[in-house]
Amino acid sequence: MIKPLLIEVLVEELPAIPFLKELPNINKKWADILLSHNLLCEFSFFYTPRRLVLWHREFKTKQDDSTQEFFGAPVAMAYKDGEPTNAAIGFAKKCGVEVGDLQTATQNGKEVLYFKKNISGSDSKEILNDLVNEFIKSLNFGKSMRWGSNTQSFIRPIKSLSIMLGHEVIDGELFGVKSSNFTYGHRMINTEKVFFDFAGDYFCKLSKEGVILDQDLRKEEILKSIKDLEAKNNLKVELDEDLLAEVVAITEYPTALLGTFDESFLKLPPEVITTSMKEHQRYFAVHKDGKLVNNFVVVTNANTDDFSKIISGNERVLKPRLSDAMFFYENDLKKGLDTSRLESVLFADGLGSLQDKTNRELIVGKLLCDRVGFEDKDLVLQTISLAKADLMSEMVYEFTELQGLMGYYYAKELGLDSKIALALKEQYLPDSVDSELPSSLFSAIVAMTNKIDTILALFSIGKIPTGTKDPYALRRAAFGIIKILIEYKLPIELDTVIHELSHNYNKLDKSLVLEFFEDRLQSVLNVNPSILKAVLATDEKNVFQIAIKVSALNSIVNSGDFKDISSTFKRVANIIKDIDTNSRIDINEDLFEEEEEKALYNKYNLIVSREYDSIEENLDALFSIKKELDEFFDKVFVNHENLNIRQNRKNLVALIYNSFKKIADIKEITI
Repeated sequence: MIKPLLIEVLVEELPAIPFLKELPNINKKWADILLSHNLLCEFSFFYTPRRLVLWHREFKTKQDDSTQEFFGAPVAMAYKDGEPTNAAIGFAKKCGVEVGDLQTATQNGKEVLYFKKNISGSDSKEILNDLVNEFIKSLNFGKSMRWGSNTQSFIRPIKSLSIMLGHEVIDGELFGVKSSNFTYGHRMINTEKVFFDFAGDYFCKLSKEGVILDQDLRKEEILKSIKDLEAKNNLKVELDEDLLAEVVAITEYPTALLGTFDESFLKLPPEVITTSMKEHQRYFAVHKDGKLVNNFVVVTNANTDDFSKIISGNERVLKPRLSDAMFFYENDLKKGLDTSRLESVLFADGLGSLQDKTNRELIVGKLLCDRVGFEDKDLVLQTISLAKADLMSEMVYEFTELQGLMGYYYAKELGLDSKIALALKEQYLPDSVDSELPSSLFSAIVAMTNKIDTILALFSIGKIPTGTKDPYALRRAAFGIIKILIEYKLPIELDTVIHELSHNYNKLDKSLVLEFFEDRLQSVLNVNPSILKAVLATDEKNVFQIAIKVSALNSIVNSGDFKDISSTFKRVANIIKDIDTNSRIDINEDLFEEEEEKALYNKYNLIVSREYDSIEENLDALFSIKKELDEFFDKVFVNHENLNIRQNRKNLVALIYNSFKKIADIKEITI
């Protein structure tokens, strides 16, 4: 039998950011609890800033019947001379039966004690309160609080609890609050209890009390009202998705309103204005003809016919925020890109100050410029020396997310070279998997300099990522370095660079660093790991060359007939396993006895004598030798009794193997 089930936990206003961080886990946590109690069925989760709601249109009124299997000791250990041992007696006790009721089964090839217990499901209403308590206590919002006489804590105090199965209010209690059949509507509509007599009735009652329960509908309402404002005022609202999610989480009846601020604040960099509005006030920035204008959109939770006071109130609140930003900006410009205080700011324990980090980066930057033959080396080094300056600015102290960007604006205002300004802005790119890369080689070198030093420095003091923990975002830094090397086709061998820089970092384990980069390379290229292993086995160190070889090989490996191709070339690898392929390999054509070995040698010479426009073309040519190889293996006896002929034939196979090994060691590929 099934009935609708409603669970509402009414709370004081939830803080949006902690709630949104936990939101992706909520559905799974409830589903896991239901599954563990044999009650899993479809449900919906709704939220507002004041309520967490689980809704089952069809909920089982009784748990599913289930079975439980028990496996015990091997039968040989469970009985001795026909009598049960302690192993059998203990297993029977665990199963809640007599020894005579036990059965046997085969497990891992052995006959063991076995018992299967049938378990009848309980009425779901008998355990619903336990499920709700388990669910609420499983939620992790970071900080929590205690209230009243409660010894346990939650993100905010519980105001009411409803657990209703059909028409029945289920006995329950959460943090001392007993289950009931009432809720509360929007604060501006009604402060009295709102009763409902049926689980499904809850939604009708709540909507009449000024609450849009479904978060998706609230989002639609916000977007609709924003579009209306855009059309009415010929404006374009900047829809920040994180801000939109936050606004959805803090409203029950949202309305978008258009406000204005003093046009003089538009002298500030646009990002300063938008960040100030977003971080301090949760306002959306507004554009017209592609430029930021002196408007903002605020989404109010008020339910009223006159929003004028709400608009003017928000305008008053925003003005001092922007005034502060203007004060910071002007003060910072007076000071310029001042690096004198970097010496007093610690980068990390054991790694000195930010000035020490800058000094190390200058060494890295010089090496990279030399490696790529970059003519603007002096300008690159000047940029590196200024890269951390904006960390000392009042603006970045207030808005840390603007680091780098403020350096760009200050450099422009101070009349510095445009390359320097842009590189300061792009020094942290790429800052995510999908992020843009630095837009020029100049900026790319500056960005790599910062990332390389950060990785080597932190590895040298043991701050190495483990498992899913990477507090210093070193994986992201390595990912960025690799992406830049590939994008700009840079002739840089990471192992050489790391070796040359290692003396600047105490106790640096270079092998660990290289292994770390190899793991990131696998992540960037996203191919069968054995393909990357095959290319790395050739001792290729240039990341760009590795990438194009892996890409070319991957295309062939993913072709439908590679399995047949690979069997031939694996045979090549097996035949020459006793030959030192790094030494000189000579062929004596006078020792050829069979037409097939002559044909193979001629095809080999034809392939290696040609020039190829790409690695793909070269590989296609090499793999085309399969026909001659198969005929050679079918008709030619490699292990000839004449040792000279035998060695000559093996040398022929070794030549072919070596021609492949310039690109990849084919024996490493597994599919």
